[in-house]
Amino acid sequence: MPLKVREHEEPTLNLTPMIDVVFLLIIFFMVGARFTELEREFDINLPTVSEARPLTNPPDRIEVNVFRNGRIKVAGQFLTIDELNVRLQQAQQRYADQAVMIRADGNNAYQQVIDVLSICEQAQIKHFTLAARVEGEDPQ
Repeated sequence: MPLKVREHEEPTLNLTPMIDVVFLLIIFFMVGARFTELEREFDINLPTVSEARPLTNPPDRIEVNVFRNGRIKVAGQFLTIDELNVRLQQAQQRYADQAVMIRADGNNAYQQVIDVLSICEQAQIKHFTLAARVEGEDPQ
């Protein structure tokens, strides 16, 4: 009795579903890209402006230095408490999110710092910080 010898078939990978998916993705992206081009072709008359200014970055924070003797210095100028109030109100009107950093001498009377904080509140400054240095760091 002769034995039947079966030929061993190599396994095959059916790529048809994967090719279908790839073609569908290509068609999808081609159609999507086509719509964005068509959107730019609409007949639209854009409005004009007489003066256009570029968007600007927010201004730098204002540094208020309170010295041991109670004097206040902002941007190289010594100011009174009233002048500081006016300066901060003007800055807040120009830019609503104006930030202020208060740098006070470590030996200052607490009341002097409270006065500057009160001025910030009157000027509606919402973003302010109190400067301090890390112990052991060189004073600047």
